[in-house]
Amino acid sequence: MATPDAPTATRTLLVFAHPALERGRVNPAMAEAAASLPDLAVHDLYEVYPDFTIDVRTEQKRLLKHDLIVLQFPLYWFAPPALLKEWLDLVWTRGFAFGDPGKLKGRTLMCAVTTGANREAYREDGTYRFDIDEFLRPMQQTAAYCGLGWAEPFILHGREASDAGGLARGLARYREHLERVVGGLTPCPKPAWALKQIAAETGAGG
Repeated sequence: MATPDAPTATRTLLVFAHPALERGRVNPAMAEAAASLPDLAVHDLYEVYPDFTIDVRTEQKRLLKHDLIVLQFPLYWFAPPALLKEWLDLVWTRGFAFGDPGKLKGRTLMCAVTTGANREAYREDGTYRFDIDEFLRPMQQTAAYCGLGWAEPFILHGREASDAGGLARGLARYREHLERVVGGLTPCPKPAWALKQIAAETGAGG
């Protein structure tokens, strides 16, 4: 029998942020495809917090229960949507995400991003002048600063999913990418303070 702090299955939290879901086609399909994977929970920020009033404590508790944190969003003006930035600002605070003790250390952060342009637009001689990875550097630095690993981002460009066949291929690649990332991770052992917190919240005793 496993000890209480032994690693179990890798648990994935997909934080989904799309401010205009009623006009979306690719992102909802991606979230639905990901949701069918085992031990993966989809958390739709715009559905839960339409007024941007974020329950910080609940969000922090949710993060602690997962090993892989996936941020899925469409690129808006070369950045994440506003609510996702607000979520990061309010939830990933000193003493929780970084500093002492820095409770997210050892986890892994990944971005899954859609764009409205084609792949060629995101290069030095393209319309947007920079590779797509350059627009994700703030997320990569957030992971590094907070002691999280950084998984290879998944990018789905608009032209690649412009028809049903392209979308189906993109969704298959997304699932395969998530499975590959999860397969390379080791679940985070829970430290003593986390075990005490879980016991207090569930009423578990010794």
